[in-house]
Amino acid sequence: MSELNQDRSARLARLKFRAWHRGTREADYMIGCFFDRFHAEWSEEEIALFETIIEEEDVDIMGWALGTMPVPEEYRGPMIERMMKLDYVEIPRD
Repeated sequence: MSELNQDRSARLARLKFRAWHRGTREADYMIGCFFDRFHAEWSEEEIALFETIIEEEDVDIMGWALGTMPVPEEYRGPMIERMMKLDYVEIPRD
């Protein structure tokens, strides 16, 4: 595996952990499922954007995705628009 692929894999592994360990189950499902569904197709720029977004507060990310809060200018675009569709969230049912 090349050094670039190793770096990308390590970045994605860190992001997956952060996406699934947010602090609330709702945020875990919304952000974690989003990551799981779309990360494989992300460019380096999209990975960098997600790295930035994931540092924001859960309440803000969820508010943007649910449309209850305005999305900051720096995050407006295809990634947040895709997050707003919410069709990627799969909640296990017992």
